[in-house]
Amino acid sequence: MNGNESKPNQPLLQAPKKKGPKVIATFFVLGLIVVSVGYLWINWKKPRLTPEKLSPELTTLIQNMPGTSDAMFYVGLKDIRDSRFWQEAVPDSLKETPFLSMGKRVDSLLAISNINLTRDLDTLLISFQRSGIKEQKYIGMASGEFARKFPATALRAASLETTEVAGRNAYELDSTLWVVPMGPNRLAIASSSEMLEKFLRPSGHLLDRDAPTAALIQKTPYKSHFWFTLPSPQWTAGALQSITSKNSDVKSVGNLNRLQQISMSVRFDDGLLGQSEWVYNDRQGAFFASTFLWATIKLSTLGPRTSEAAKALLHHMKVQQNLESVIITADLPLEAFKKTSHKE
Repeated sequence: MNGNESKPNQPLLQAPKKKGPKVIATFFVLGLIVVSVGYLWINWKKPRLTPEKLSPELTTLIQNMPGTSDAMFYVGLKDIRDSRFWQEAVPDSLKETPFLSMGKRVDSLLAISNINLTRDLDTLLISFQRSGIKEQKYIGMASGEFARKFPATALRAASLETTEVAGRNAYELDSTLWVVPMGPNRLAIASSSEMLEKFLRPSGHLLDRDAPTAALIQKTPYKSHFWFTLPSPQWTAGALQSITSKNSDVKSVGNLNRLQQISMSVRFDDGLLGQSEWVYNDRQGAFFASTFLWATIKLSTLGPRTSEAAKALLHHMKVQQNLESVIITADLPLEAFKKTSHKE
């Protein structure tokens, strides 16, 4: 090789391009998108189920109730008994099990009159008021065949005390149960004769002076078979304490400590249609609660400890955050309960 010949040009080594700023910018943009989407989702008012209208009779009864309500329950047992779900999915043994216990003395009086509330009670509406730390006052109306089996003569014979309330005879059947016949198949029930007096001589309208109860009832979708409202944070806390007292870990699921109100309604048809609404004091609390509940349900459907029947039911449940509320909906087919009962 001639010494004068020039050597081929060697490629110049280039410094690697710095990717740091681009990566940081990409993550920043992605993070901004996630935060924006999350913000929009938390503050987006999602569509709701169209609620059924409250019947005129129930509206009048609720309006006449005194004071405000810390908890209100309604059961339309006659309509439930007429449903296909009751006739085909509920075991015969449960159909004969007493719907509720009224205390030893009253249960004995019902048994003597051959009254089974599961069979003889058609409707029950009851509202509770917190009075002091432990005392609970209540007022309500019950209807059904049981009232015909327990006429005024039987009530008078079984009563501990009799008095007149708003021109009607009131009977004390237990220390916390007073009743007033309101016709051939209806009884007004209360914790005291004073509550009956206020109910039968109403002053104002409960739904006008009790905005939390009115709002929960208005949003409740199913109003003909079963529903309840817990507009009082104290009642809500008490209910949750009784549920989670044996398992402190459950309190963290669903951000339960910040829960303010609860409502639930169920319709019995060719299965179960249900919705429960949990109201929090802010939208962020509702969002985190819905996330925890959604994850809990999903993990339960994958977990080995969950039975196949339970997994099938969980697949029909949905959780959604809607502003300050967490809404849990369920559309459970009749076949799922038949399979469960067969396996049990």
